[in-house]
Amino acid sequence: MNRLEGLAEKPAWITHMGCHLGCTDYLGLGLSRAWVFGGTSHAFAINVHEQLCPSGPTAWKTEVVDRLAENLGYLVDGVTGAHASHSDFAARQAIAWALVRGCIDTGVPCYGWELHIPEWYVITGYDDVGYYYSGPGAEHATQPKPWQELADTEIGWLSVQCVLPCDAADDDVAVREALAAALRHAAGEYCHQNYACGPEAFEVWAEALESGCADRFGAGYNGACWLECREMAVAFLDEAKQRLPGRADALFDEAIEHYGAVHEALKAAVERVPFQNPADEVEGATVQDSECADLLRQAGAAEIRALDALERLVDEL
Repeated sequence: MNRLEGLAEKPAWITHMGCHLGCTDYLGLGLSRAWVFGGTSHAFAINVHEQLCPSGPTAWKTEVVDRLAENLGYLVDGVTGAHASHSDFAARQAIAWALVRGCIDTGVPCYGWELHIPEWYVITGYDDVGYYYSGPGAEHATQPKPWQELADTEIGWLSVQCVLPCDAADDDVAVREALAAALRHAAGEYCHQNYACGPEAFEVWAEALESGCADRFGAGYNGACWLECREMAVAFLDEAKQRLPGRADALFDEAIEHYGAVHEALKAAVERVPFQNPADEVEGATVQDSECADLLRQAGAAEIRALDALERLVDEL
């Protein structure tokens, strides 16, 4: 067995970011949680299915997150986009297996999709059979994951990424490009059919809760994920203001105020419909809560004001 000692996913509702944080910490890059969440633009994302499917936090074009990581001082690249239905799927599985072994052997951390449940996992090592990993439920899973079984699931999507240090962009470039990506996300550029992004997502979320068609588990999970993101949006903007003193202080303050309002309204909404352990959920259960819907509409209104501030911040920077 070959393992990278000390490598582990950092606990986060957004497991994609938990993997970025685990890998960058292992590499000793000294990046704050807020800088990783915000600099990759994930802190500003929201993606909601029309019935609050729990896939919302992961089922969007997240490649932009990995691309923006280069601005922060680390490259993310690997084998992705392969599907179990493709004729070359077995070959892609073998390529991913070779990539991970080569990376682990040279001290390069990796992460991948759905080594256990449909979430992201840091790959901590390997043996002759397959992958060892860290992430949600990994402590209860049978490890290693046989390498031939990677992505051989109902979803069937294969993605393995390695993380390497690189030269970071200047802070103003990193902030500007992250905020520009946030605006594109809000406009729906990274959205799939039957999902909503940006301010529209809050209205779709509210309507699902108002009508009673919202998936109970999905509502709680989406709430926890997007609340974490907006908390990190406020923290990122605060760190960006400190890194860029005098560049756009008033605009940073305005954006912080509005995202703070989004966070507070979301926090109140999540308190009404909190995340529940899947073991405590009734399969197929839905939830109806008009007061929660009102809070989500308040969050959406604040999000519109926040995005307006971001647009002016991008122009200023």
